[in-house]
Amino acid sequence: MAPVDRNRPKRGAGSESTYSLMEFMREFPDDESCLDWLWRSSFAPDGHTTFCPKCGQDRRFSRVADRPAYDCNHCGHHIHPTAGTIFHKSSTSLHLWFYAMYVMASTRCGISAKQLERELGVTYKTAWRMFNLIRNELMAQDGEKPLSGEVEMDETFVGGKPRESLRRKARTKGWNMQTAYWDRKAVVFGAVERQGRIRASVVPNSRAVTILPLAREYVLPPSLIYTDEYHAYKRLGREGYTHRRIRHMAKVYVEGDTHTQTIDGFFGLFKNAVRGVHHGVSHKWLQGYLNEYVWRYNRRGEGNTMFRDLLAAAALSRR
Repeated sequence: MAPVDRNRPKRGAGSESTYSLMEFMREFPDDESCLDWLWRSSFAPDGHTTFCPKCGQDRRFSRVADRPAYDCNHCGHHIHPTAGTIFHKSSTSLHLWFYAMYVMASTRCGISAKQLERELGVTYKTAWRMFNLIRNELMAQDGEKPLSGEVEMDETFVGGKPRESLRRKARTKGWNMQTAYWDRKAVVFGAVERQGRIRASVVPNSRAVTILPLAREYVLPPSLIYTDEYHAYKRLGREGYTHRRIRHMAKVYVEGDTHTQTIDGFFGLFKNAVRGVHHGVSHKWLQGYLNEYVWRYNRRGEGNTMFRDLLAAAALSRR
């Protein structure tokens, strides 16, 4: 066996990794390299020449010392590569931002802000803000193309068991415990292509008036849609779709090609990940966490690394 170069470790041929930690550290060793990458991606592919709005033509730019900016060598106009991005006005090092995106893209079950706090040495407030911006700005489902072909559709309830305090209050006030149990849960609606992409959203309720507009938005007619026998889906056949239903109430879960195992599998993965990594998520921020797992699911089979996709989104997301 050939000796291993301990000073330049390489990713093993049998590894499933597409971009290892050592490769990340070699490409982005410090804040300056991260800023240079952002500058080249958004403004100057050659690292120097870009359009100067003050001069009105292409000019050569140079890095400003001790500032995250580049200035025109002719007129002195400054361009800030971080302006308008999620890094805008952030005192946190770009190196730490890039590492946070690397961690979110490389893990398959997610990572908590508390863990990021320990790894980066930042405050919990800073770590949570970084994750929140990445989820809601870079992983948002806005602009996603509608689904087509064979699509499974379902809704699920997200939330823990009622606390003993709620049980006591229900007994004291004479509430229906079953109603109180379901009222405290969030409702998530999702649709997924078989062997393809998924779309999912937190919705206020599971009524037909809420679900059907999302079904029309998420899925192109005349796609073939598989659902359970829930009454809210009855009108799909009159909306231009081919609709097949599986009878879960009769304990039938697969009948030929008719099933909802794909969407149910995603819901199971999402709930297990939230329970294992975050332990609990409030209704207010649930959509952001859902965006993260949808984003990761939709890129599970791509040859390009998820980290590269996140970097590209960060460079293009100018608000």
